[in-house]
Amino acid sequence: MSRTLALVTGASSGIGAAYARLLAPDHDLILVARRADRLNDLASRLRAAGAGVEVLVADLSSHDGIAAVTGRLAAGDVRLLINNAGVGGYAPLTDVAPDEVDRLLTLNSVAPIQLARAALPGMLAADEGAVVTVASLLAFSGGWDGPHMPRRTLYVAAKASTVAFTRTLAGELADTAVRAQVVCPGIVATEWNGGSGHGVPSAMSPEAVASASLASLRLGETVCIPGLEDQDAGLKALLDAESTLMNGGARPSPATRYQQSAQS
Repeated sequence: MSRTLALVTGASSGIGAAYARLLAPDHDLILVARRADRLNDLASRLRAAGAGVEVLVADLSSHDGIAAVTGRLAAGDVRLLINNAGVGGYAPLTDVAPDEVDRLLTLNSVAPIQLARAALPGMLAADEGAVVTVASLLAFSGGWDGPHMPRRTLYVAAKASTVAFTRTLAGELADTAVRAQVVCPGIVATEWNGGSGHGVPSAMSPEAVASASLASLRLGETVCIPGLEDQDAGLKALLDAESTLMNGGARPSPATRYQQSAQS
């Protein structure tokens, strides 16, 4: 039997490593992350279990790192791309240095798009494949000020753009056999972001997130929110709100409140 080739970013720990372990029984793998020692350790264990594994050390917050991975994807043999690499960088916007803004947005938003762009020609030519991108439930939190919410302007901007990108890309690919999925977990029990998920009762394990994503892919879902029981109702509410905004806002004149304000 032939084995599908999957490329997983952020594979050295957490959700990325969980994807790799779940995929290894029937996929060969390209593992991407910055930490060579951890990648090599995981690769050894997966090879012992029968998977073919390549290790590609790259920092996807840099353009050189993105170029290294897109160059590998250009070979056209990857049929499953898992865009998992990311970082929180929680802080008030005014506390973030300008070069750090570029680094965070490159890793969290630009890199997944560039990697998808590089992987899609091979998938479309083979008439099979999927692009899975890990975002966050916080992508939907721009106007929500719940308890204990972090200062998250840049992170939410990046993850919200990833959700919009994937949903739009899924529509673009609708007449093909290639799929796009975005995964939006809540708190995850990993060392990511300083281990903030450890010890939190509502935190989901990385294995559960990756397993839910792969099950969601089999179900044909574009948006996977692993902890949301009635996802259909949640997405319908989102679509209804978008329809209201798009249809209601497409008018040739400003809304009445703006005209009244201009006259006062």
